[in-house]
Amino acid sequence: MTSIPEALLWCLSAGTAAAVVLAALSIRASGQRKALRARLAAAEEQNSATLHSNTELSARLRATEAEIRHLAGTRLPDLTMALAHPHVPVRGLLDARFAGSETDQALSAVLEQVSEAITSERTRVDAAAQSTLRGATTTIQALLYQLQTALQEMQHRYDDPDVAQDLLNADFLNEQALRRIQATGVVCGAWPGLTREDSYLAELVVGASSRLRGYERVTISNQLRDPVAVVARAVEPIAITVTELLANALHHSHRELPVTVTLQQGNRGASVIIDDYGVGMHDDEIKAAMELLAGDDNLLLTQLGDPPRSGFAAAGQLVRQYGYGVHVEPSPYGGVRAVVYIPGDPLLTVLDESAQPMSVMAPLPHRSGVPDRSASMLPTGATASAPTAPAPAAAPAPATAPAPRQADRFDPAPPAEPAAPAEGELPRRRRRKPVSELDESASRTESFPERSPEETGTRWAALQRGTETGRAAAQSEPPRSPEGNAQS
Repeated sequence: MTSIPEALLWCLSAGTAAAVVLAALSIRASGQRKALRARLAAAEEQNSATLHSNTELSARLRATEAEIRHLAGTRLPDLTMALAHPHVPVRGLLDARFAGSETDQALSAVLEQVSEAITSERTRVDAAAQSTLRGATTTIQALLYQLQTALQEMQHRYDDPDVAQDLLNADFLNEQALRRIQATGVVCGAWPGLTREDSYLAELVVGASSRLRGYERVTISNQLRDPVAVVARAVEPIAITVTELLANALHHSHRELPVTVTLQQGNRGASVIIDDYGVGMHDDEIKAAMELLAGDDNLLLTQLGDPPRSGFAAAGQLVRQYGYGVHVEPSPYGGVRAVVYIPGDPLLTVLDESAQPMSVMAPLPHRSGVPDRSASMLPTGATASAPTAPAPAAAPAPATAPAPRQADRFDPAPPAEPAAPAEGELPRRRRRKPVSELDESASRTESFPERSPEETGTRWAALQRGTETGRAAAQSEPPRSPEGNAQS
């Protein structure tokens, strides 16, 4: 009886132990399953992240390849075009996400290196072209000067009017070729090729207009107060500049319209103002012209267009070298106004008209107090007054001579002393107004007051006595030799 309960107890104990073991095994299996599920989830997430990362890398790679293709196919051609034409824009990145990144920096470095390489090569090629043109134009210019001298000698040698006219036409054609060769050489860095002496500004402008076809359309107004002249070293450069500005005015205006040139004098220099009535220039054209007239050191022949227009460029190079100024703006007459400003120090001087008369081709100043051209040929101190009757040779003094105060009324008033020039102002020389023959006769008639009959009779008596005395001396003395009248 006692063995059965023990057996049951052992069975219950074994069952409990088995249940405990089974429970422990179940718990352990559940934990393993959870851990396995966690690892599987982590692996899935990692695989998903890896797949996403691979997708992003593939997209970035495709975008980078697209940027490289955009650089080679679009941005580099834009850059080469912009180097020749600065107004052409260079397009930026195709994908804005690359802005500021290493890819953007690398592409920008490529653009900079290509730009430097192209600029260096263009400068080298242009310098070689300018050197070739400079040598060729210098040789051709020297030959044209020799031809000009030969034509001028032939003009003096032959008297046939037809031959002289043909020589003048050939000389004018030679002048046209010389002007174009000279401008091209100046653009390429050559010296103007001609040395002159100090020349009046009015003469310089007339000479500049005579180099052009259509010079008869140029009207020059001289408003200078003094006989202003340009110093020798700047005569030819300023003549070239005025010539090119006049050529532009004549070319862009109708052949029946005039081109007006005004010479003005200021406190610190003189100006040549050129106005035309042509088609004018747009704002962009004026801006480009001012850039050329500024005289950039790095001027390239490729910047002058096709075919090259060297007028403004030549003027700009001379402006930079000699220190005067050129300004272009719309004219109040609808065309273009060009102003050449020549500073008084050190490019201007004042010449003595009695020692170096102005050419008869130069315009006289349009102002009061300007002498007649014949007056400039008189010796220093002489005046172009009206001719007076010669006094009798041996006329005795009249018994009743007019009072000194009356005689003083016939004498011209002494000229006023010129005022001292202000600081920085050019010295002034007073001029007299040219008087016509009618004005001279009227002034001589009005300047002598009416005399009384007694005074008139006294003067006629003195004249008669002087005439009789002279005739008596001529009959009593031997005739004089012609050498006696010669001036010493």
